[in-house]
Amino acid sequence: MATNFQGTGKMTPAPIKQVLATNYIDFTSAAEKGWAQQYLPDLIEKEAEIFGNRTISGFLSKVGAEEAMASDQVIWSEQGRLHLTYLACTVANVASGVDGDVTITMTNATDVDGGAIGNNHGVRAGDMLLVRKTTVVKKFFVNAVTSAGLITAFAYDTSAADMSTGLTGTDAATIMVFGSEYVKGSVGRVGANKPQFAQRSNKPIILKDKYEISGSDTAQIGWVEISGEDGQNGYYWYLKASGDTKARFNDYLEMAMLESEKSTSTASSNPMTPSTITSAAGRIDGTEGLFAAINDRGHITQDFSNAILTTEVDGLLAKLDEQGSIEENMMFLNRAVSIGFDDWLASINANYTGGTSFGVFNNSEDMALNLGFTGFRRGSYDFYKSDFKYLNDKGTRGSIGNITGVMIPAGVSTVYDENMGKNLKRPFLHVRYRASNMESRKYKTWTTGSVGATTSDLDAMEMHFLSERCLVVQAANNFLLMNA
Repeated sequence: MATNFQGTGKMTPAPIKQVLATNYIDFTSAAEKGWAQQYLPDLIEKEAEIFGNRTISGFLSKVGAEEAMASDQVIWSEQGRLHLTYLACTVANVASGVDGDVTITMTNATDVDGGAIGNNHGVRAGDMLLVRKTTVVKKFFVNAVTSAGLITAFAYDTSAADMSTGLTGTDAATIMVFGSEYVKGSVGRVGANKPQFAQRSNKPIILKDKYEISGSDTAQIGWVEISGEDGQNGYYWYLKASGDTKARFNDYLEMAMLESEKSTSTASSNPMTPSTITSAAGRIDGTEGLFAAINDRGHITQDFSNAILTTEVDGLLAKLDEQGSIEENMMFLNRAVSIGFDDWLASINANYTGGTSFGVFNNSEDMALNLGFTGFRRGSYDFYKSDFKYLNDKGTRGSIGNITGVMIPAGVSTVYDENMGKNLKRPFLHVRYRASNMESRKYKTWTTGSVGATTSDLDAMEMHFLSERCLVVQAANNFLLMNA
């Protein structure tokens, strides 16, 4: 029927909505296709969410806390080790030939964490020393200590009077104080050892973002249904865009705390000031983020990959033993390492046969297998693992690579807070933000422009976002960063 009128120009429009042969348009006709595409498109109103939840924030909220601060800097002190052990010491025979008499030079000595000690060691006359070089271990009594850092000591076992059999020479030795001994009626100790501590500090950075839309465009209604990461729903396209800006700023708050590092520039000027800012004062000095703190004071490993071995995990336990034995630790891993741990745990459990694990966490052959492990215990340590979306998402670290996981101790640490003047218990990770009774810069948003409540003559709506914060990483010596 319609073909009788296709492209003939003889169609007669009906005065009302009425289906007639004389007013039918064939949309498959090349002559009518443009009209159909212009006036009758088939529009899918809901925006397709092809990336799922795109935000990566949430990591710090799981493992840390937030506290206000009033100053430009946060300072805290971390306790030193309790016992005295030194590396890179030089042991030499004394020419006098006294049985077991040696000198120990501390000029190049370091503590067990690599800090330079030199002549500022804590060894005193009367101490008993355990000395090791390569495979030779002997015990000594300290007779005298000079101001130049030279220690004179006598071996308890003089049956091997010649120390050159393995203990002396150019190779570095390790010494440890394990007690003291005095004769009857002797005077007390000479000198005292003061507690050692390390002072740490960090400074907040100011983060900003802005969303802008002209006043004319705010009057245009876009009927595309959206659902953003921030929970907003609606049809005005500019509300969707502002929601994306806010979600992205929230992610920046977390990514900055993970990735930031302090500037090493010594220039007196401010070469990194953005070119768009002409009145900024001060310097762009950066702040210490989580990864930078672990690189500086924590442990770095490249052993963990998609193939986890028992030797690697046991090596990790040995490191934890060295650093204070915090029993509970949380691992945040990328996909490959997370699966690697699953495969390793499945392979060592008693019900592992033929490449498949049955009977783990109530699994059986007759039910769906759960081969994803969320926690395990090795030795005296508990480990809880979780996927770290930031390391997987291709829009963030998933494209950069380099880091495959991070391990953070659970619980709290006791530190001396310089500002408050007392010891406090705090999570190992916490965010400090600038705040006072008059102003909180934890998370600020405000709107300017001529849209809605007019605040300026700008024919636009501007939504501003600002935060001033830094991350405090306490006891970073208990953290582990896994590099690719």
